[in-house]
Amino acid sequence: MEGNKILVVDDDQIIRDSLCEFLKLEGYQAQGASCFNEALNELEKQCYNLVITDVNMPETDGVELLRVIRKRYPGLLTIVITGYGTIESAVEAIKMGAYDYLTKPIVDDQIRMNVKRALEQQALLKENRHLKERLRFQYGLDNVIGHDYKMLKIFDTVESVADSKATVLITGQSGTGKSLIARAIHQRSDRMEKPYVELSCGALPETLLESELFGHVKGSFTGAVHDKPGKFLAADGGTIFLDEINSATPGLQMKLLRVIQERQFEPVGSNKTYTVDVRIILATNRDLQKEVRLGNFREDLYYRINVVNIELPPLAERVTDIPLLAEKFLRKMCETHRKNKIGFDDEAMRYLEGYYWPGNVRELENIVERAVVLGKHRHIEVADLPEHIVTYHDDSQDAEQKPMSLRLALEEPEKKFIESALRRHNWNRQMAADALEINRTTLYKKMKHFQLEVDPVAQKKGS
Repeated sequence: MEGNKILVVDDDQIIRDSLCEFLKLEGYQAQGASCFNEALNELEKQCYNLVITDVNMPETDGVELLRVIRKRYPGLLTIVITGYGTIESAVEAIKMGAYDYLTKPIVDDQIRMNVKRALEQQALLKENRHLKERLRFQYGLDNVIGHDYKMLKIFDTVESVADSKATVLITGQSGTGKSLIARAIHQRSDRMEKPYVELSCGALPETLLESELFGHVKGSFTGAVHDKPGKFLAADGGTIFLDEINSATPGLQMKLLRVIQERQFEPVGSNKTYTVDVRIILATNRDLQKEVRLGNFREDLYYRINVVNIELPPLAERVTDIPLLAEKFLRKMCETHRKNKIGFDDEAMRYLEGYYWPGNVRELENIVERAVVLGKHRHIEVADLPEHIVTYHDDSQDAEQKPMSLRLALEEPEKKFIESALRRHNWNRQMAADALEINRTTLYKKMKHFQLEVDPVAQKKGS
C-alpha cells in the first residue's frame, strides 16, 4: 500500500516478527531489521514512511538511530519502544524528534492507534512541504519573467536586499508587477516561513485603513463589536506589503512613520503598545517626490521608506520580454480553462510587440486569457486579439507609410496617451491631469480636440 511502509527495528526476533505480522494484517507493508546497521541498509534501499525502533539494542541503541534519521531523513517519522524501566530513554527519544513511544508489553489497540496517527501526521507534513514548494514556485523570483537588462538589474537587487531588514519601496506604473516583486523578496528572505501580509491602502477609507493596519479594541468606534488584531500584528516575524502608499492620509502617514522607525503601534482606541518584528515593503504608482513638493506626502516618511528603491519599467520598454510573458500566460490560461493551444503565430506576436501597453503586464495577461478562451485554432492568431490592438498596429503601419508633418504624426500617440490616463483614473479629469503633469484646462481642451468623450459610467458618478 503506497505511503504505508513501516520499518520495525528490534534485536528481539519474537517481538520483531510478531509486530511485523500484526502490521501486515492491518494492511501495512512491514519490514524487520535486527540492529542499527541493518536498519540503515534498509533505509538506503527503499523509502519508508515510519520507523518503529526499540531503545535498548546491543552495540548501537535506538536513540543513535533517531539522530541519524533526523539528520539524513528529516521527513521520516519514528516511534520508539521502551521497557517500563527506561522511560527516561523514551523522553530523550522524544526530544530527538520521535513522534511517540510505546511501552512493553505492546498492546494491539495502542500500536494500531499510534501507527495510524503517525502516518496521518507524515502525510500532512508531506502535503505541507508540497504546498510550500508550490508557493516558492508561484511567488518566488523564478516566477518573475524577464530577460531585459532592466529586469536583470532588478533581479540582482532583489537577491541583494532579500535577507536584509531594509525597507523597500517599489515604484512603477499600474500592472508592472509590483506585488510579484514584493512576494519574491519575501520568498527569497530568511522570513519565508513566516507570514506574508498584503494590503492595498487605496482600497479602504482612512478610518477602516487605520483599523486594518493596527487593529482596534471593542467599542473604539461604531461597529467595533469585538477586538480585532491588525495586519502589522498578523505579519509579526514576517513581511507586510503596503501597496498604493501614496493614498495614505497625513494622520496615517505619521503613524506609519513611527511603525517604520520603532516597530511600535497602538490599536485604535487602545493605550497598549505592541512591538513587532516585521519587514516592510511599500509600493506606489505615483511620483512620491512630486507628492512631497505638493505637500501631499510627508518628506520625513518619504526618506524613511526610500531606503532601497526598485523601479519597475513599463512593458512597452521591455519589448524583448513580451514573447516570454505571452507564452507563460498562454500555458497558465490553457491549464486554467482546459484549452489546448500550441502558441502564437508570427503575425499575432508582431502585433503584441508593437502595442504600447498602457495596462502593462496585467493587460497582456488579460489579453492572452481572452485569446485562449475565444480562439478557435491551435495557435493564437491576429483575429483572436482585441480590436484596439489590431487598430493600433494598423494605424502605426499607416503612419510609417504616409508622409505627414511632425505635429500630425504626434497627435495620434498623444490622443492614445491621454485616453489611457483618463481610463486609468476612471475619467477623473483632475487626477488624469495630475498624472500627465498638465493643468485641468489644458486637458479639457485636448479632450475636445481629440473628441474624447467622458466615459458614460464615470459621468453618472460626476467624475
